[in-house]
Amino acid sequence: MKIIAVEPIGISAERAEVIKKELAAKGHEFVWYPDRKEDPATLEERMKEAEAVIISNIPLSAEVLSQCPKLRFLDVAFTGLDHIDMAYCQEHGIKVKNASGYATQAVAELAVGLAIDVFRKITFLDGSIRQGGVRGAFLGRELHGKTVGIVGTGAIGIRTAQLFQAFGCKVIAWSRTQKPDVTAMGVTYVPLDELMRTSDIISLHVPLTAETKHLISKEMLALCKPTAVLINTARGNVVDMDALAASLREGCLAGAGIDVYEKEPPLPETHPLLSAPNCVLVPHVGYATREAFDIRIDIVLGNLD
Repeated sequence: MKIIAVEPIGISAERAEVIKKELAAKGHEFVWYPDRKEDPATLEERMKEAEAVIISNIPLSAEVLSQCPKLRFLDVAFTGLDHIDMAYCQEHGIKVKNASGYATQAVAELAVGLAIDVFRKITFLDGSIRQGGVRGAFLGRELHGKTVGIVGTGAIGIRTAQLFQAFGCKVIAWSRTQKPDVTAMGVTYVPLDELMRTSDIISLHVPLTAETKHLISKEMLALCKPTAVLINTARGNVVDMDALAASLREGCLAGAGIDVYEKEPPLPETHPLLSAPNCVLVPHVGYATREAFDIRIDIVLGNLD
């Protein structure tokens, strides 16, 4: 089988050589590209002879996939699959497997980190002190004692709930599927509108589907306390970004910490969150830790067996 990694996915050149030898011993050919190219022409050129492709979150359209007649397996070094034309894969017998679980801890930690940053204005104060600023009348807020609403109790949502509980937060949750082990943690499931009304911190952990697109709508945001903050480390389109920016500008929401957007950064200069107040923005790094990447490589290689 010809296996092509169309991007480095955190593998060093040295590790790639080791993997190449290990797969050769099993009768496979392994090709590894050390750079990331997202344009369709390059993807088609790299993938055209592949029987199996390793890829992370680079979009794969039907047009690109149609140029890969030998392709039978997509080994996705990522959790979500919404960047891949799954309908084409199903129609053409291309098996797709993700790397679920590799970044659970990494994303959960970032969600908590963003909440702390928004509450304590770490990013803002860093910029201020570098320009000669002082504390003045600034007062931050603590996580302890706050109510955290977890939207989506998959693995990442559960781990995020545990971390917030460790800070002394009360955790409530909404999910399409309620899990007894989550209830056993002391988490109470509530309707989404109640979660939005009562939470001090709302942390999103749902996949992007037709049902969850703009789940956090203008109407849902209008329910929030003016002191509440929204954290999104899930998928950008789960939130109506225009409505979120308006809520921040109008003081209907105290702040937001955002890791994901409608499309991968760079963001256009006109993106509404770039001018929104009290909004900490990071360039989709929730999954990007050394530890998570090491776990991911092992999962991806295991998927080939």
